[in-house]
Amino acid sequence: MKLETDRLLLRPLKPADAPKLFAYRSDAETNQYQGWIPKTMEEVVRFIANTAEQPNEPESWFQLALINKSSEELVGDLGLHFFDSEHRQVEVGCTLSKQHHRKGYAREALAAVLTLLFTTWDKHRVITSIDPANTASIRLVEYLGFRKEAHFEQSLYLNGRWVDDAIYAMLASEWRKGAE
Repeated sequence: MKLETDRLLLRPLKPADAPKLFAYRSDAETNQYQGWIPKTMEEVVRFIANTAEQPNEPESWFQLALINKSSEELVGDLGLHFFDSEHRQVEVGCTLSKQHHRKGYAREALAAVLTLLFTTWDKHRVITSIDPANTASIRLVEYLGFRKEAHFEQSLYLNGRWVDDAIYAMLASEWRKGAE
């Protein structure tokens, strides 16, 4: 699976991406809202090995590398969690390296993936889970048309503390309406 946007190539994460992935994913300050902050390169190698080989497999995570087409640099990754056994609901999450924040890469990648999920793969609903303190991510998903569905207080134990979790979602009908 490969997707292209104006500036990005989205392709499956591969073992050769491990050093770059470790470089930005292990930054605990930048990734303070992430549930996974690897401590070793071995963790990253296992992470890549344990992701699904093909997208759209039930109960699996499929991870895309976000590659800047002009520099061929890995700027981030985007996960797709196919959690619904009927293949109609997907969770998405995106992580960018610190030097690539606020350049529109996450918006560009997520918009392309949402188009694929709702048009080509006929998904019914896409969700994302965000720490309510992560205001940049909330602004991004609201800009794309997601709406807040739930706010769970101290429902996740991440990085040694209890944190809230906000669930944002979009239905295919909402995506189509926004695309018109």
